[in-house]
Amino acid sequence: MSEHDFDLVVRARRAVTPDGERPAAVGVRDGSIAAVEDAGAALDGARTVELAEDEVLLPGLVDSHVHVNEPGRTEWEGFASATRAAAAGGVTTIVDMPLNSVPPTTTAEGLRVKRGVARDQVAVDTGFWGGAVPENSAPGATGELASLYEGGVFGFKAFLSPSGVDEFGHLTPDLYRSAVSAIGALGGQIIVHAEDPGLLESAPQASGTDYASFLASRPDEAEHEAIRLVIETARRTGTRSHILHLSTATALPMIEKARADGVPLTVETCPHYLTIAAEEVPAGDTSFKCCPPIRGAANRDALWQALADGVIDCIVSDHSPSTADLKTDDFGTAWGGVAGLQVGFPAVWTEAAERGYSLADVAAWMSAGPARVAGLPSKGALAPGRDADFAVVAPEASTTIDARTLQHKNKVSAYDGRTLKGVVRAAYLRGERIDPQTPKGRLLDRP
Repeated sequence: MSEHDFDLVVRARRAVTPDGERPAAVGVRDGSIAAVEDAGAALDGARTVELAEDEVLLPGLVDSHVHVNEPGRTEWEGFASATRAAAAGGVTTIVDMPLNSVPPTTTAEGLRVKRGVARDQVAVDTGFWGGAVPENSAPGATGELASLYEGGVFGFKAFLSPSGVDEFGHLTPDLYRSAVSAIGALGGQIIVHAEDPGLLESAPQASGTDYASFLASRPDEAEHEAIRLVIETARRTGTRSHILHLSTATALPMIEKARADGVPLTVETCPHYLTIAAEEVPAGDTSFKCCPPIRGAANRDALWQALADGVIDCIVSDHSPSTADLKTDDFGTAWGGVAGLQVGFPAVWTEAAERGYSLADVAAWMSAGPARVAGLPSKGALAPGRDADFAVVAPEASTTIDARTLQHKNKVSAYDGRTLKGVVRAAYLRGERIDPQTPKGRLLDRP
């Protein structure tokens, strides 16, 4: 037995715990947090790290919405580059989306292939979502969903409108109801890209460099009506249901009522919806293009209020990169996705601080919230029994984002040139400082 009580002791003048921000000494044993005491407590560690005066200890951030794209589209992003970017941004756990990899994670074999590729590459802990698509969601054809669930996926993603890639089809309302019933019978969760395909089809089609054209092509009503289907189905079946990347404030009253009624519903939004407004998007700059779209400033204000009120549970990146050549200056044809995994924390903290929110609020939205939604009970808090995953941040330091220096494989960023507050100085995984060149992340199964 070691002569020391702890493998590591971290002392911080400011630490964000479940009880709020305070000075603390955190003792780590066997990769888990064993003690969180007052800063002056006599904790004896084999190693001691004392944070600088301008640094704050946060629980490692959790990003449950990341498109890694490997295998099949590894030139867009891969597990090595994505998890390096995550660590650089203070994110110590990601959950990978079932597309845009080839094969997609819609079969047990697809999951096996993805896990095999990811193993030995990941710098942070990595879990996987499965996919609900027409081939595995029809009545009598849902056995593959059960196989994926037994294989450890954290739940199932579905699109209610075309996904943008042929190998991951969207569900009609009837197929969606079938999938939700089958997933509920497993005790699982469905996570939903909610836009109504009929309303998208009838909207004016986007073209050219004018962002207003793209915004008109993805109207609030399309998101609103698809969310209505999610709520109605969750109310009927009792299946845990999660709305991905909420961008429209028009759906908030409906969501709030459903939650008050006890419908098992959770909701996320993303940094780009909270920190960028449609009015600010430059002509032809499709680094800002994503689906659903970045909407107006008043809508952004309403999303912040919904976070404060607890109607929205968490903030995640929806990191959806592509090669630079797919980001043409035409909003009608360019790939839709914002690459934001590395810069999510400073983007959110910059805006949150201006609006009077605290680091404790940000940790609740970007660590505890995603961990709870995804089902990661060992993540998301500086508390005994949790994994010793930390982000060390300097909240008052600032940096100007240069897309060329980001760890993302493709150097395209909607945040390029923005000066943001909150510099991530280190990240720790189970008590070890992350060295992206020596990846020690684990592949996670659903608990």
